[in-house]
Amino acid sequence: MSTSFLVDAIAYLLAALVCVPIAKRLGLGSVLGYLVAGIAIGPALLGIIGEQGTDIMHFAEFGVVIMLFLIGLELEPRRLWQMRTSVGVAGSLQLALTTVAIGAGAMLLGLPWQVSLAVALALSMSSTAIVLQSLKEQGLMHTSAGRTSFAVLLFQDVAVIPILALLPFLATGVGQGASDHTSVLADVPALLRAVLVLAAVAVVVVAGRFAVVPMMRAVASARQRELFIAASLLIVGGIAWLMMMVGLSPALGTFLAGVVLSDSEFRHELESDLEPVKGLFLGLFFIAVGASIDVASIAAQPLATAAIVLGLVAIKAAVLVAVGRFVKLSLDQTLLFAIGMAQVGEFAFVLLSFSVQSGVVPPHVSSSLMAATAISMALTPLLVLALRLLVLPRIGTRQAPTRQADDISEHHNVIIVGFSHFGSTIGRLLRANGIEATILDNDSDRVDLLRRMGFRVYYGDATRADLLAAAGAEQASMLICAVGSQETTNAIVELAGKHFPHLQLLVRARDRFHAYELMEHGVAFPYRDGVETAVRMGVDALRATGRRAYAATRAGSQFLRYDEASMAELATLYRSDDDYVGAVRRHVAEQERLLTMDIQADHTQGDHAWDSEPMRKGVSRRD
Repeated sequence: MSTSFLVDAIAYLLAALVCVPIAKRLGLGSVLGYLVAGIAIGPALLGIIGEQGTDIMHFAEFGVVIMLFLIGLELEPRRLWQMRTSVGVAGSLQLALTTVAIGAGAMLLGLPWQVSLAVALALSMSSTAIVLQSLKEQGLMHTSAGRTSFAVLLFQDVAVIPILALLPFLATGVGQGASDHTSVLADVPALLRAVLVLAAVAVVVVAGRFAVVPMMRAVASARQRELFIAASLLIVGGIAWLMMMVGLSPALGTFLAGVVLSDSEFRHELESDLEPVKGLFLGLFFIAVGASIDVASIAAQPLATAAIVLGLVAIKAAVLVAVGRFVKLSLDQTLLFAIGMAQVGEFAFVLLSFSVQSGVVPPHVSSSLMAATAISMALTPLLVLALRLLVLPRIGTRQAPTRQADDISEHHNVIIVGFSHFGSTIGRLLRANGIEATILDNDSDRVDLLRRMGFRVYYGDATRADLLAAAGAEQASMLICAVGSQETTNAIVELAGKHFPHLQLLVRARDRFHAYELMEHGVAFPYRDGVETAVRMGVDALRATGRRAYAATRAGSQFLRYDEASMAELATLYRSDDDYVGAVRRHVAEQERLLTMDIQADHTQGDHAWDSEPMRKGVSRRD
């Protein structure tokens, strides 16, 4: 092992360890962190890596191949078929319109049509990592904008495969050459070559169905995880090699194999074993991409770079607005959809790199576009924040002309904020017992749907004091916060505590640590997602293993009571790892001791009444 190799490896690892956590902390995502790391150690700045970055790129492209294999594993044919309408309509419209618009702009700037098409296809992609993470963090995944964004991203993931297969046919000789790998079919007549290529694809499908699964069963029987990882890498590497030998994109074959294996019993094992390897190689790939960006030429023409970025974001946003209106999203949901996906995504780096290697796009054009892609990704969190703070509060929700505006005309003793599955369960239970509530939700499409279902729901942002006041918070006695977003929940709790301190707060917490945060803000008993359901499942498990029904139910109630009692102390310690771990160990031991004592006590009087035939059947039958 040479000293230079060790120096390069240390440089890559150190740059990633420094830049990626900083980028994540700033909300910019790991992809931008890797790109900045590559720029820092590349020729543009420190110069630690230079020409050898090209060799690293070929090695790191294996991460792209693994990524496409894992995407194929996630795309079960049944799931694709169920989403065929939303994926097909919204996804195809976005890709086609964006490609046409950007391609036309590139040709007007003087690029050949082959280069313009390759560039347009690459830049039409949005960032799966940034969009999905942003939607999850803001609690927008289940809104109309979130569902449409997911459908378009899914279509883009699938579309990458035919695009990679198309790029070599657009070669103009301006790049670095088609590939370092020569097809064994290069001198074969065209018709025979087409037949052999189809045969290679058929081999992948048949082998995935009838050969790979039996092989994985044999490997799994050895019960050695490293052998399973080796077998997984062998599958991916072998298929990639076969595709390159017949002149196809290796990503095409591995994606196809992933789809074939998505229904197998080894799907989850393959995903879990290959995910760390994929992350390592992809990180290396993005560092190499960052090192290849010509920062000097971009710094020499900052206005041109800014114009490219703004032009791309504007074109993509305009197309996405048109798509959103076509699929009948309301105005606010359309804007969230358009601005959230207006950036260029990480797949652009993959496609532009392949375009250069295939001789389609000149290196200097690719370098400028990669820089513009990185900048557009960095701008996304800022654009979404500006949209939510400055634009959406002004436009509100789109109403039909004959419908009454969202003036809250009724006040009740209870206010419910958030009426998705969690909040609607609470609201229906209250209404069934004769208690009406004023219901607020910030998803305009869900408001419209709930109104059609007979619920009186008002659209609005409950993080605004004036809206809560309009909902009757000054006269109400209870505020139930059932919002899914942790950040929104915290803002509502702080707002209520400041302006309406008399309200009794019943607040949904995403998990134990979110509950600790809420307790710091004065919420006495946060309601953790899923904890009651988990305890109920444990009670059913106790009954199924022979425990009497009353004893099992009492054990579940006692467990929940002890667990909630421990929260008060743990909430004061959870920011200190050592103190928190020690306190948890102490509480767990005490909880087990108390439960054991309770089991040993005599609580069996009348227990037989809990084990009547209907109640015994209840453990295995749920309405």
